[in-house]
Amino acid sequence: MLTSQQEKIRIICIGAHPDDCDVKFGGTAALFAEMGHMVKFVSVTNGDAGHQTEGGSALAKRRRAEAKEAGRRLGIKEYITLDNHDGELVPSLVVRNQIIREIRKWNADIVLSPRPNDYHPDHRYTGVLVQDASYLVIVPNIASDINPLTKNPLFLYLNDNFKRPNPFQPDIVVAIDKSIDKKINALDAHVSQMYEWIPWTMGEENTVPKGKTNRKKWLKDRWRGNSKISNEEGESLEKWYGGQSRKDVKYIEVFEVCEYGNRPTDKQILRLFPMLNKI
Repeated sequence: MLTSQQEKIRIICIGAHPDDCDVKFGGTAALFAEMGHMVKFVSVTNGDAGHQTEGGSALAKRRRAEAKEAGRRLGIKEYITLDNHDGELVPSLVVRNQIIREIRKWNADIVLSPRPNDYHPDHRYTGVLVQDASYLVIVPNIASDINPLTKNPLFLYLNDNFKRPNPFQPDIVVAIDKSIDKKINALDAHVSQMYEWIPWTMGEENTVPKGKTNRKKWLKDRWRGNSKISNEEGESLEKWYGGQSRKDVKYIEVFEVCEYGNRPTDKQILRLFPMLNKI
């Protein structure tokens, strides 16, 4: 936990749907929260299209409740879901200003989002919207009803496996072995996604077990372990945690530094990610 002399770091993770932040950042968010820092999740859409048999306002209400419960399980301060339709997101001025306001209200030190190249248009346009906001958060005459930030945050991309036009770069690798069970517990709150929609889209709905305990075990077994850490990720892991870390660490979350916003030194990254070097 923080001492009275330590400054709270303020982190906002912006995803397209009400489980995206949890999937890509849940373990690191839990570590930040355990250390006393301030974490907020934002879903830019309400998730009202992401299900095989449900939809509309009823699904949006269900997913908003799932997100709220997931945030509670992670111990983060706030998890909000904006009322933009799932599958219909475009990089409009209206939504850009929504994002600018959320970043400013949180007085963010770190902002995370998807990259603007992804299979899902909502993911792509969330990345575009956050990129477009990255400079404007300090401009007083934009979204002038909320005071601009006095400093530009560190903008980071959440990881993906897409190679074109540019592959993801694992600039920061966080070991989440200590928080993996919290992450799985948070993902478990997204019942509509983890046990219904995503397995259905993959043709695996019949593999989902019955019962809460069996489901959580199934979910964790499907998660990313040491055998899937790439060479590039392993090198970055060793940079931040030392030479034995590739052998000792099983679960990771990975982030790329955006060219926009604050361009940090390694020393600044260590200050903003105080869990690094601590396995």
